[in-house]
Amino acid sequence: MKRLSDFLFSFLIIIFLLLPICLFSFTIFLIDGFPIFYWSKRFGKNKNFFLMPKLRTMKKNTPQVATHLLKNPEKYILPFGNFFRKTSIDELPQFFSVIMGQMSIVGPRPALYNQLDLISLREKYGINSLKPGITGYAQINGRDNISILEKVKLEKKYLDEKNIIVDIIIMFKTISLLLGKNVKH
Repeated sequence: MKRLSDFLFSFLIIIFLLLPICLFSFTIFLIDGFPIFYWSKRFGKNKNFFLMPKLRTMKKNTPQVATHLLKNPEKYILPFGNFFRKTSIDELPQFFSVIMGQMSIVGPRPALYNQLDLISLREKYGINSLKPGITGYAQINGRDNISILEKVKLEKKYLDEKNIIVDIIIMFKTISLLLGKNVKH
């Protein structure tokens, strides 16, 4: 049931947002050329790697680390990058990953391949058995403003309580992220 609803919802979102995605893509191309998408190597369900697409918000040749680990992130960000990130516009291509079955709408955010502290903590609590999501319980409860340990505790709570009602509540609460709430970068 979850896979079917993920697929149908993602398909409708892509159809509905196809024009804005094309406009955002054209903006990226005009300012910094190709590539339009940034393919981020991420940990998926059961610690399998996949490439997660995002609209590129950083300049070409930016080091591949979490933004908070860059010494001077403002040096690398494109002029509209902060806006794309605060409104989560850069996340829109991830609906293609949901259609392909690599992600779900709701689940823990997929860890970067080099976030070994997060990956090992998730392994300890069984979180790696979940399909990663575009949004999740940690995103609606602090997003970038909480520690890794707190994120994993929230993800564990989701693992223990997950059902369609919890997913719907998380999806509705995610709308507040469009206003840029709790985003640091």
